[in-house]
Amino acid sequence: MSKMLEETRQQPEALSRTLEEASDALQKLRHRFQRHRPKLVILVARGTSDNAAQFGRYLIEITTQIPVSMAAPSVVTLYHSELDLTDALMVGISQSGESTDTNAVLEDARSRGAVTLGITNEPSSAMARICEYALFARAEKEESVAATKTYACQLMAFYLLACALGGKVDPEALRRLPDQVDRALRLEDSIAQLAAEYAAMTRAVTVGRGLNYANALEFGLKLMETCYVVAERFSAADLMHGPIAMVERAFPVFVFAPAGVTWPSISYVLDRVRELRAQTLVITDSTNAEAAARGSRIIQLPDAVEEIYTPIPYIVPAQLFAAHLAAIKGLDADRPRTLQKVTLTM
Repeated sequence: MSKMLEETRQQPEALSRTLEEASDALQKLRHRFQRHRPKLVILVARGTSDNAAQFGRYLIEITTQIPVSMAAPSVVTLYHSELDLTDALMVGISQSGESTDTNAVLEDARSRGAVTLGITNEPSSAMARICEYALFARAEKEESVAATKTYACQLMAFYLLACALGGKVDPEALRRLPDQVDRALRLEDSIAQLAAEYAAMTRAVTVGRGLNYANALEFGLKLMETCYVVAERFSAADLMHGPIAMVERAFPVFVFAPAGVTWPSISYVLDRVRELRAQTLVITDSTNAEAAARGSRIIQLPDAVEEIYTPIPYIVPAQLFAAHLAAIKGLDADRPRTLQKVTLTM
């Protein structure tokens, strides 16, 4: 069994730890933001952490109405631009806390008046030392290069950050997430059987909208790094602005389809790719009966989940699918070619 699969199965416990052990940090952040609420939030990250940041962007803007921007590290590390970061909150996201360009941006931001916050697995990391505040993803050591439990815990950290900023997030809904993930994990056998049908896949499209756009990015990344599938990743809206032209008969399209405000645009995508006779696999839950009739194949989570809380349980089937597909292809998901656990860039 791969470490990737083992660590995917550890997510209920990791999420519970992240939630339970954040109370002191959350109290400090709330106190700070009650005194001085940021007017802008900027997120800086790479890889899987950058996908988590995309989720954070949507969540914070939706729940707090504070504008959020994604940092371009080279603006600081290569172009040496002196940004005015007064009244800004700069948030770095990194599994190891040792990402060189991410940390350089955080260090520069703190010197220019920003409040800095690190979201990382490692309390002893450079990121934790650089930042004024930290929220720790309590995923514990993750050995597989393909991050799974780290991603889920980073999403949980963003829910906590939204709470600290006064956002409309229900703590009870957060406490239900570990059990919902546990029940999603029970679908593993059927997901493994589905993955076997894609053994010859070399290219694909992953699609999400809104809060689940991050999951489309992360699922595509997992297919690329563990299964060597060329995966194009789109929001449902962006797919319709040109890229849908590459979809043809039997082309694999993976779609995150919760009920809620994003469903009309997602259902339109499903109708269009069905007309093209694409091979669709839809990830949804019991609240969206319509989705079951729209895809070639369905992974339906057993819980009824409000859209705002779907990203954590919804990523689990995607992680399981990628891990099993890699094994079916005879690939080592834990040590993909040319990759290592910590990537250093500037």
